[in-house]
Amino acid sequence: MVDLELALIWYGALLLSLTVHEAAHAWAALRGGDLTAYSLGQVSLDPRPHIRREPFGTVIVPLFFFATSGWMIGWASTPYDPRWAHRHPRRAGWMSLAGPAANLGLVFAAGLCVRAGLGAGVFAPPEIVTLSRVVDATGAWPWGALGTALSIVFSLNLLLAVFNLIPLPPLDGSGALALVVSEGAARRLQERLRQPLFSFAGIVLAWLLIGRLFSPIHRAALKLLYPELSYG
Repeated sequence: MVDLELALIWYGALLLSLTVHEAAHAWAALRGGDLTAYSLGQVSLDPRPHIRREPFGTVIVPLFFFATSGWMIGWASTPYDPRWAHRHPRRAGWMSLAGPAANLGLVFAAGLCVRAGLGAGVFAPPEIVTLSRVVDATGAWPWGALGTALSIVFSLNLLLAVFNLIPLPPLDGSGALALVVSEGAARRLQERLRQPLFSFAGIVLAWLLIGRLFSPIHRAALKLLYPELSYG
């Protein structure tokens, strides 16, 4: 597969993943009574509002990563009213959890499509698994491109879910802590975790942790996808 085709598939998968993630945040906030993201058009699967809000994380960073490493990562963001979050910390916790939950939904959907393709004989398990090769095609185009797209959606969304669930600021996992502590403790956490120094330290630490966390979780997901096989 030429690099341009692979780059387009990666970028399409990344945009889908980020858009679904942020739209889920925005929808959960709307359901909880915060109209901030809704007013900016982010309760939507249209990627354009998300790109306009965060062009660096949705365009520049992904292209840089692909040029230097052959895969893509990026980010987007959903605004919310801190006063609403302070009044309703548990609703804010559900808002935080909605993004990673949406990513896990995409992992599950991609896995179902892979299993359907295996049953139809158009896909086969790969000899070697990578982020963009979770399944191989048995025939010519378009099955090869579809297999690559499903592979990337499966792996990338699992990566995004695991990374965002790390309970460090400013990641979603830190916001979801409001669901397991008292409301008073959740408000105190909000105040402390919003400090820029904590956010910077959290991102650095999470980036160091994700390599160790993701590999065994990816292998476990592959075992669920291919229970008859074993990928080391």
